[in-house]
Amino acid sequence: MSLKVDSFPSSAAFDLINASLSDEKERTSAIKKGGAIFAFSLTNTKGESDTWYIDLKSSGTVGKGLGPDGKKADIVLSLSDDDFSKLIEGKANAQKLFMSGKLKVKGDIMKASKAETILKAAQTKKSKL
Repeated sequence: MSLKVDSFPSSAAFDLINASLSDEKERTSAIKKGGAIFAFSLTNTKGESDTWYIDLKSSGTVGKGLGPDGKKADIVLSLSDDDFSKLIEGKANAQKLFMSGKLKVKGDIMKASKAETILKAAQTKKSKL
């Protein structure tokens, strides 16, 4: 099942992240490093919003919504689809986006910095395609 939504071009990254977590060694490592459920609330150029989560607390799964099986995310990162795309491609830095107000964080800001670990996995996966 694809997580990509056509009106959110950067959402293809969630399929890449999901693919990287399908490797048991990668998943175990990501859960150890992440330790939280991360939700990404993206806004596209039409002003529409959608949300995806990455569970790095227990299951190592990726899906639509704020969390798996009714669980809420520990951290919600809100940004534009375009900025998320730049983040995934390594053309933007999460800290700079946050400082400039383009990235909003709800929840534990220290844990939010751990999201970059899994985003780097998507960059690596994308570069291999």
